Amino acid sequence: MADSQTILYQKQRRGVLITLNRPNALNAMNEELLEELDSALAKAETDPEIRAVVITGAGGTFSAGEDISSDDPETAWPYGIPRGASLVHEYNRLRDSDRKDILGRQLYRWQYPKPIIGAVSGWCLGAASWLALTCHITIAADDAVFGQPQVRHGANTDFIWVALAGFKNALRYSLTGDHVDALEALRIGLVNQVVPKDQLLETCFAFVERIALVPPDTVKINLHIATMGMEMMGLRKAWTLNAELAAMTRLTKREEFNKRLEEAKKKGGLKAFLEERDKPFQPEPFGPKARK
Repeated sequence: MADSQTILYQKQRRGVLITLNRPNALNAMNEELLEELDSALAKAETDPEIRAVVITGAGGTFSAGEDISSDDPETAWPYGIPRGASLVHEYNRLRDSDRKDILGRQLYRWQYPKPIIGAVSGWCLGAASWLALTCHITIAADDAVFGQPQVRHGANTDFIWVALAGFKNALRYSLTGDHVDALEALRIGLVNQVVPKDQLLETCFAFVERIALVPPDTVKINLHIATMGMEMMGLRKAWTLNAELAAMTRLTKREEFNKRLEEAKKKGGLKAFLEERDKPFQPEPFGPKARK
């Protein structure tokens, strides 16, 4: 993938390391990155030398989540939709986007015929947490921080949190957007293992090499026993409904909550937006700022 701009692709130790590579933007996930990730996974899928995939992020951060740095269209209050747009148009646009960009990619990774291992260090927020948690195995560095802070400005959680952490644990964090540090993520079942940051990739590729000791068709079928079983238990239906309700969630913006965030972003950019959004929630119960 020599022509890739946002993804690094490095074959090694019977697997491949796919790195989200926008470190100056904390590996925020824009459409270019997502499309190049799709291409990288498709390439690895057909390479018989690759027995498993490891996904990580450059610069010590997995990803800050969906890229929201671009300028937003002017909002028509009190409706919370772009000025000049109709509610029906916005709902259809958001629903179609979630079906394609989120649901389609989740199901592709979930049904992937080779194990995908998420190697998470630093921030892993919003849509990036959904990417990391839909990997078949997720290993976290001791500095990893998960969360869905986008719910604070009118956006959706994802059912994968419920599937992995359970109903009550998922709601504890999905209703507030609070951060989850690595040890809390391990406790509630979001990750398989927590390791020192300097041992993260070594731990992941040691596991890749153990997988490579098992016949590839055996690995593929046993992987499908787990993933397809979860789908038959209702995961696919839950994700499909998730995509429908996600569009509604993004239409729940209210002037009393969102107008000040919009004004902060206009004046001070994304940093000001995030500071204004997250200020009432400090300190995060399990975030790095909560540590003494």
